[in-house]
Amino acid sequence: MKIERTKNATRNMIFGTILKVYQVFVPFLMRTAMIYFMGIQYLGLNSLFSSILQVLNLAELGVGSAMVYSMYKPIAEDNTHDICALMRLYKIYYRIIGVVIAVAGLVILPFIPNLISGDIPSELNIYVLFLLNLGSTVLSYWLFAYKNCLLTAHQRLDVTNIIMLITSIIQYAIQIYIICFVKNYYLYIIVSLAMQAITNIVVAIVVTKMYPNYKPTGRLEKSVVRGITQRIRDLFTAKIGGVVVNSVDTIVISAFLGIEMLAIYQNYFYILNSIIGFVSIIFTSCTAGIGNSLVVETKEKNFNDLTVFTMLISWIAGFCAYCLLCLYQPFMKIWVGEELQLAFLAVICFCIYYYVYEINQLLNLYKDAAGIWHSDRFRPLVTALSNLTLNLILVQFWGIYGVLLSTVISMLFIGMPWLLHNLFTTIFSRELLPKYLKQLLKYAGISMVACVATYLVCLNIHLGDWGTFFIRAGVCCIIPNIIFVVAYHRTEEYAKCVNLLDRITKGKLHLSKILVR
Repeated sequence: MKIERTKNATRNMIFGTILKVYQVFVPFLMRTAMIYFMGIQYLGLNSLFSSILQVLNLAELGVGSAMVYSMYKPIAEDNTHDICALMRLYKIYYRIIGVVIAVAGLVILPFIPNLISGDIPSELNIYVLFLLNLGSTVLSYWLFAYKNCLLTAHQRLDVTNIIMLITSIIQYAIQIYIICFVKNYYLYIIVSLAMQAITNIVVAIVVTKMYPNYKPTGRLEKSVVRGITQRIRDLFTAKIGGVVVNSVDTIVISAFLGIEMLAIYQNYFYILNSIIGFVSIIFTSCTAGIGNSLVVETKEKNFNDLTVFTMLISWIAGFCAYCLLCLYQPFMKIWVGEELQLAFLAVICFCIYYYVYEINQLLNLYKDAAGIWHSDRFRPLVTALSNLTLNLILVQFWGIYGVLLSTVISMLFIGMPWLLHNLFTTIFSRELLPKYLKQLLKYAGISMVACVATYLVCLNIHLGDWGTFFIRAGVCCIIPNIIFVVAYHRTEEYAKCVNLLDRITKGKLHLSKILVR
């Protein structure tokens, strides 16, 4: 079957971006409504249950990606038998995963109160709420979830995105009415469960109409199943780190510091995670191109590309970090009020976490593009375990700062050095590692100088809540970028970055003439 890759990729990017914008701003309005109409404790419970279920969802990590990857070849060859057999295997896997999550959820059910520090609303039954959330998750696997793999493998994620956009609009409309007028948290969760079921059913109906010849029947050769199983194991360990970092932090805060502190923390993390989501569009868009380059180009060419991407991501990550440092507190004051703000030290921790996270994402991009999951399989596990251990220790001494620092420490001193070692022994030459480390340290140093300079200017701006926010935003757009241009404009990587932007804009902005000496 011939797949129109360019057309589908463009279509996926358009609808994916629309969905991403929607998924950032509408949940933001939902959080705001819940804070003002129901209370901060409800928001904390919502975050806690989401994190617990995200940990339980570790049972799925790797299955969907491995199954979709296995479908590429039979789809290209129009091998209907293997596609149907893969669907059947996917269906079996997902039903098993649903059972595993259901059993694991029931096992931890008696211990749910131990994960909550402080009081909860008296009218709520924690066990019932958790079971409703658990039911929604389990249903997402049992109800035709396996059919979605056909859309992914055929590069038709735009169909999934459109369906999700429509059903989520209906869901959020009903839920915001419940929050503002009914104020019944049980109904709020039941709506999520119902819309999850409706989404799965609609996707299944659409897939059946689009691909009527594909049904979950037949069997694969044992060697093929073993290969899929091995790929699932490798992907499981590759992705477990991110889930543990994001979810365990939330659970530790709830257990040691209370659900109110968790809700306040999640407000800050929501803003940070939204920025990460938009920057991730760059990584997602580049993965296939980098993967192709790693196959057809020389190591020297690929290393030069890495240095260019490193400058680009360091610039973007630095710019976003300065904005967070200078605008976090003014925005939070406008959004939720001073009583729901963290201390400025926490803001500094968030900014360090964000910068380190984006650089780590760049390195992971090359790892994923090269497909070196097997050789990298133990690193995420060790990093996640280190983060959890440090969380449990530091939270008792430094509270919320300990949780944030434990993530930075485990990522910066365990995860990144290990990942760099894997990249420069598998993809690049070991001799190039010192040069690359020098580049990373140089960019981090320049970013720190720009950060301090920008903050010192913003510190003296006091023009009311909205005035302070917008003037500081203007300063963040001007000062650090001037510092970056002055520091980088004579480097080869800078010229290549500008030429890359010129190619993306098809030369319409003439950036090479303006920004390159």
